[in-house]
Amino acid sequence: MSVKLYTTNWCPYCRNAKRLLDEKGVAYKEINIEELGMSREELAKITGGMTVPQIVINDEPIGGYDNLWALEQNGELDQKLAD
Repeated sequence: MSVKLYTTNWCPYCRNAKRLLDEKGVAYKEINIEELGMSREELAKITGGMTVPQIVINDEPIGGYDNLWALEQNGELDQKLAD
């Protein structure tokens, strides 16, 4: 299983996504786009989205925190993480 989180330092939704994954005991790679100097356009080329966080599970972009939370609420997140 591979989880990547594209984040910025100031983003409250990024913190929420990290907290949810931490609570589930999920290891993830955080990629801070500010620290890397990555543009939003570059982020969109990788993930399909220009907002942060962008979450990628097993090379499948799932979107932002709202998408992550929706997967958790409908019981699909554990399944995606198990693949």
